[in-house]
Amino acid sequence: MTRESESGLPIEPVYGPSALEGFDPSAELAEPGSYPFTRGVYPTMYTQRPWTMRQYAGFATAAESNQRYHQLIEAGTTGLSVAFDLPTQMGHDSDSAMAHGEVGKVGVAIDSIEDMRTLFDGIPLGKVSTSMTINAPASILLLLYQLVAEEQGISGAELTGTVQNDILKEYIARGTYIFPPKPSLRLISDMFSYCQTEIPRWNTISISGYHMAEAGATPVQEIAFTLANAMEYVRTAVASGLDVDSFGPRLSFFFVARTTLLEEVAKFRAARRIWASIMRDEFGAKNPKSQMLRFHTQTAGVQLTAQQPEVNVVRVAIQALAAVLGGTQSLHTNSFDEAIALPSEKAARLAVRTQQVIAHESDLTATVDPFAGSYAVESLTSQVEEAARALIGRVEDLGGAVAAIEHGFQKGEIEKSAYQVAQEIESGDRTIVGVNRFRTEGREPYEPLRVDPSIESEQAARLAELRAARSGEDVRRYLDELRRAAEKGDGGEAPGDTNLLHPLKDALRARATVGEVCNALRDVWGVYVPADVY
Repeated sequence: MTRESESGLPIEPVYGPSALEGFDPSAELAEPGSYPFTRGVYPTMYTQRPWTMRQYAGFATAAESNQRYHQLIEAGTTGLSVAFDLPTQMGHDSDSAMAHGEVGKVGVAIDSIEDMRTLFDGIPLGKVSTSMTINAPASILLLLYQLVAEEQGISGAELTGTVQNDILKEYIARGTYIFPPKPSLRLISDMFSYCQTEIPRWNTISISGYHMAEAGATPVQEIAFTLANAMEYVRTAVASGLDVDSFGPRLSFFFVARTTLLEEVAKFRAARRIWASIMRDEFGAKNPKSQMLRFHTQTAGVQLTAQQPEVNVVRVAIQALAAVLGGTQSLHTNSFDEAIALPSEKAARLAVRTQQVIAHESDLTATVDPFAGSYAVESLTSQVEEAARALIGRVEDLGGAVAAIEHGFQKGEIEKSAYQVAQEIESGDRTIVGVNRFRTEGREPYEPLRVDPSIESEQAARLAELRAARSGEDVRRYLDELRRAAEKGDGGEAPGDTNLLHPLKDALRARATVGEVCNALRDVWGVYVPADVY
């Protein structure tokens, strides 16, 4: 009996040579580190060094998150990944009425340079790679990070890391947008230009399929919609005057790893192959680094269960294996208790240990792309590629990612897939261990990590102190300069003419808050309201 993959593709009970009829290894695989990068973006992959082991962390105040970062570094984490609370993600200060009840809840509250300074106290920013999950105000948080690094005596040229900065998927699946698409894309292309000269080793965007997958996208939808968004970013940057090979090497991606290991491995390999051809053939990228799809992976939070949470340890291990076998450049493994609350210290440490066991106790780092030539995986890779290219074509036929978003296309397709999965779980056609099969009676004791509700008032008090101590006149002047810069042009000028990151940095250095600079831009650009609200 033939089963179907998550994307609805057939998975045969047995594969043999006939599954690869017409398959040309020299063209479709080539060598690791060579076009089309199916076998990985680097020739040696993990045989000389493993992937970057990240843990996504951030909660409550900057001081508390700083303690967790030190614990993770001591446990062997080689890269930090910062979670911000919802007010920060939406560009509101902690004392705003819009922030009430959400301060420090799903990430750390960052209102100003002083919070960023506390967040990285005692952490040498020239030696650690930092990823920041922030989108609409991404440029603001990156500039705060750079300012703190400068205070440590570290130049922008020494900084390494990634800022998510992927606003299009927010309109599709997540919702933490602020401004309309056109000015939002201008901010992104301005960051591409700024980082070329100011922070040249920084990954300026992490184009994300993860959140679409968490909303219900299939593997095919995940990579198709992600790469369609990436094409929109490249077009915007090229239209602003940037050469594709000047920013292409710093583009990065972010995908999920599910428990369906075989299709996930195929998905990662297909995504590399598609992106390489898009950059070379459609955008004329000549630098091989521009053609490489480098990506971070996070294990699937949506597959974690509050029932029998210890089983999540097994799920996360399988998901991590899928990411490693698929050739990820960095990996975050979820803690087993995240379906219940913010991760406890013990659970976060165990998640890091999961990666370390794979890297140091298995033989997966001994050879590059161990699934190469597998009848099953090569067949699935080609199937995923064909289906994803067809879906990208549908987005392009609508006029590209932004036009498709305005039609509600991606959101509608993802919602259909999510509904189908929910029906399968409800009917029992899809087994979820501990949820609809293999259940246990009663609940085992578990003490979740809780966020102190007094954080909101404490953060508001710090903001009051900040505003009293700074020069209000300087802040007003710099915010006015930011508004004037935002009013100039529509993002079509030559790079540097009205690059918004320079006036943004001036305002933040003068201790303007995240909310104040976002409000200054709201004054000029307004806010995005989805068409279906009307």
